[in-house]
Amino acid sequence: MPDGFSAGDTAFVLISAALVMLMTPGLAFFYGGMVRAKSTLNMLAMSFLSLGIVSVLWVLYGYSLSFGSDSFAGLIGNLDHLGMRGLGLDELTGSIPVTAFALFQLMFAVITPALISGAVADRARFAAWGLFIALWVTVVYFPVAHWVFFFDGGHGGWLGDRNGVIDFAGGTAVHINAGVAGLALCLVLGKRIGFEKDPMRPHSLPLVMLGSGLLWFGWFGFNAGSALAANGVAAMAMVNTQVATGAALVGWLVYERFRHGAFTTLGAASGAVAGLVAITPACGSVSPLGAVAIGLVAGAVCCAAVSLKYRWGFDDSLDVVGVHAVGGAVGSLLVGLFATGGVGQGVKGLFYGGGIGQLGKQAMGVAVVAAYSFVLSWLLAKAVDRLVGFRVSGEVETAGIDQAEHAESAYDFTAVGAGLARALPGLAAAAATSAAERSAGRSTERTGERTGVAEPGAAKPAAQPAEKRTEVDAR
Repeated sequence: MPDGFSAGDTAFVLISAALVMLMTPGLAFFYGGMVRAKSTLNMLAMSFLSLGIVSVLWVLYGYSLSFGSDSFAGLIGNLDHLGMRGLGLDELTGSIPVTAFALFQLMFAVITPALISGAVADRARFAAWGLFIALWVTVVYFPVAHWVFFFDGGHGGWLGDRNGVIDFAGGTAVHINAGVAGLALCLVLGKRIGFEKDPMRPHSLPLVMLGSGLLWFGWFGFNAGSALAANGVAAMAMVNTQVATGAALVGWLVYERFRHGAFTTLGAASGAVAGLVAITPACGSVSPLGAVAIGLVAGAVCCAAVSLKYRWGFDDSLDVVGVHAVGGAVGSLLVGLFATGGVGQGVKGLFYGGGIGQLGKQAMGVAVVAAYSFVLSWLLAKAVDRLVGFRVSGEVETAGIDQAEHAESAYDFTAVGAGLARALPGLAAAAATSAAERSAGRSTERTGERTGVAEPGAAKPAAQPAEKRTEVDAR
């Protein structure tokens, strides 16, 4: 191997890449539990489809556009690495093989469009979603990744390398990018049938908790792995990831308790994800105390932000805007306040004597990525809708998208094996008694129907109370 190669750093980055890959199935479970049962498989499949499409496009041209030598003013890479040619075994990025770096960054490209899918749950055609993924990563993600992540001694991406915007692991390139794209998509596709009228509760909170746990675990690779070496910066990033996530979980629950009167498991899971999002751009630049502050702020702010869809009238099904766009913006901006100068890039924020300059750079990064992503995502969604139709029919949406798009159901309870079951004697006797009682009841009902007179002493059926809709129900 060439001089400068580190087996330890390489192993660390490869393991981190595997952890980031695990985040996409984790996201699938997280989103899958939040939708109604009739859309579960579709939600899982939308995330998994990104693993397939983006992996292929990354090899063909995605890596080259994102990390090829700059071709124009820090806006896009060149085409020298089409098909990943030129990435030999002896080529290094820092102390690791460039192929390990390419694999690690591929996993970022995979999960970013998967995040968007939550904004259009229940109503997007699967084929149209696949076409959108291919177009979106090409036109939006690959250029933005070049802006933010490509460093070449001041001649790399125009946001990170040329203008000093700090985004350690993807607060702008991944989360603001995906969150704002989700807003554009839900505006193009429109609201779900029954939005703000029918309860749309998560059908499986255990799945939501499982998904958030997998995301939390995988995020250690996402953030610490972005150091690209097993060193002190990676260790600090991992510590900050843990404490910020815990703080955001607490911040969300406290805000939720005062606002809605309950500590919900959905709130705990959502708060954890909000903290993970917010610390992503900052984890290599702040102290653990700063990470706690960022987490607390993000938890409360994101909890408040998820209600904006009702006030402003857009149907962001699974709160992609409130958690990812808002959480990414909070974390990116707070770098300008809490960066210590003692870790990572060595830049000091306002609270550490660095002045307001870095805060201004962070605000520019947030605004530029948000504007670019929204405009291009809206145009792409409109184009896909015009070409192939993006939204399913009202009948399909009402009946359930799983059967229409996948010819499967997540919970297909059938009588398979019923002939092999043998009832216990006690259960059989109870069943016989219950059947006799039901038969007698039906006889009484038929008598009443024929005569029009109720059985003497029969109680009238009690009116069923209307289902109370809560903020948690709506989510």
